[in-house]
Amino acid sequence: MTTAITDGVKITVETQYQPEYSNPANEHFMFAYRISIENVGSYAVQLLRRHWHIFDSNSTHREVEGEGVVGVQPVIEPGQSHEYISGCNLKTDMGSMKGEYQMARLLDNTLFNVQIPEFYLIAPYRMN
Repeated sequence: MTTAITDGVKITVETQYQPEYSNPANEHFMFAYRISIENVGSYAVQLLRRHWHIFDSNSTHREVEGEGVVGVQPVIEPGQSHEYISGCNLKTDMGSMKGEYQMARLLDNTLFNVQIPEFYLIAPYRMN
């Protein structure tokens, strides 16, 4: 589990290899990740956009940008959290992701970026 706090927003990430959706012979490795976004600040915030950097262990780098997360732009009140599960496919059995969320502080519509800490996607057999 990986955790970071930026401007009163705590991001926690857990990952899991998905062997049933992977096909190593065809360089297809599927990973799921669960992200918890907790508002530990004093003001309501809304997640507007995401920007991901995805790295395979063969030095391939991709970027993914878009609105919200899994089709929503959640408002998170102080002391509340939003959790979602998504996935990522890699061409190798190891890699990493990191990124940022663009958020708005609803009190004054101030925009700010929250860092998503780098986390690793590793097939369990590589851990031996």
